[in-house]
Amino acid sequence: MGDRTSIEWTDATWNPTTGCTKVSAGCEHCYAERLALGRLRKRYLAHKPADNTAANRRDPFAVRLWEHRIDQPRAWADRRMIFVNSMSDLFHNDIPEPFLRRVFQVMLDVPRHIYQLLTKRPARAQRFWKRNRDLFSNREIPGHIWIGTSVEDQQVAYRIAQLKDVPAKTRFLSCEPLIGPLGLDDLDGIHWVIAGGESGPEFRAMAIDWVRKIRNQCTKEGVPFFFKQWGGLTPKAGGRRLDGRLWNEYPAHSNGSGNDNGR
Repeated sequence: MGDRTSIEWTDATWNPTTGCTKVSAGCEHCYAERLALGRLRKRYLAHKPADNTAANRRDPFAVRLWEHRIDQPRAWADRRMIFVNSMSDLFHNDIPEPFLRRVFQVMLDVPRHIYQLLTKRPARAQRFWKRNRDLFSNREIPGHIWIGTSVEDQQVAYRIAQLKDVPAKTRFLSCEPLIGPLGLDDLDGIHWVIAGGESGPEFRAMAIDWVRKIRNQCTKEGVPFFFKQWGGLTPKAGGRRLDGRLWNEYPAHSNGSGNDNGR
């Protein structure tokens, strides 16, 4: 894992931690868990998790800290968009705050990259900032560190308000897997929206009206919109076109980075 990736809206992944626990319906068919229980199982079980109980030693998807990966972005000379923790949630409660500080220190030390942090726990992101303002000189999280939250349906729309409490210069929403209707009535303070359907053997189909509503609201409010996929048995099974075109918009200050797969 790491370096280049096929995820359409980023260039590379960086996983200083792996493992997570389910918190909402969008987690039900987690691709990261599927990988951890499948082809990555032996590798993960060989690495002791942070909570080194007997149960977690047997769980490939227990939260694990990978010390040797922390400095990976320093070695990447070319500027990249980096999805931070594609196999975990950086703000999971089992990730110790000192380790989290070290991850943020790397991002602050290497500002040539854009770091995309996606969490289902934006309230902890806000608490982390409040307790660690010294990292940011008591200012907002700088623009090259994007903070986003997953919002898969209306049941978890409260995460949007929690995200807005995070003093980040760049905030984004990932409406993926979009498993139900979602109203984005107020996008003030949101700088980017991704939407996409679920993929995998038990995928839940996405209705076209759900994603059109999100796209139309983004267009109305001038928020860049990225449509990742329709989903299906495989991520690329349904393609990426919505109403006859690709939607590959990014925040203006991103300089249009992101890989070109499927464009």
